[in-house]
Amino acid sequence: MKAILNCLVFVAIAAAAPAWAAGGRDPAPAAPEDPVIEKTRAAIAGQDWKRAQEIARDGLARNPENADYHNLFAYAIRMGANPQMDLVFRHYNEALRLDANHRGAHEYLGEAYLMTGNLTKAKDHLKVLDRLCVFPCDEYTMLKKAVAEYEAKQASK
Repeated sequence: MKAILNCLVFVAIAAAAPAWAAGGRDPAPAAPEDPVIEKTRAAIAGQDWKRAQEIARDGLARNPENADYHNLFAYAIRMGANPQMDLVFRHYNEALRLDANHRGAHEYLGEAYLMTGNLTKAKDHLKVLDRLCVFPCDEYTMLKKAVAEYEAKQASK
């Protein structure tokens, strides 16, 4: 199945190549980034986990149906000191309920499972990412690396 998808992608790229070579561009400008996501990511980049949690929590209060907000909120909790893993799992799962194909939530949920010693569940999310990513994507690559490191650590015990 992946071989067929890869062929289709190749054909689509080849068909579009003349337009790209001629300077063709997408006429629609990119949509502006969501301010809650921008601010949360900035706090995460500065490793200000409490601030990231506050921003994402405020965003969720206004828009509880936003999968990205749930994903970022769970990430900020997980990366902070003494993470409440029940809350982490609740928000990652809510992100996936809202968007079953949310690659970031699958990656981060897999990493959360590794934090709690559940290699099987982490590998389940790696399999989902393998299906979601036509070509290797960052989320798949990062979770695959985390699983390999976890397995190596367990083997050395």
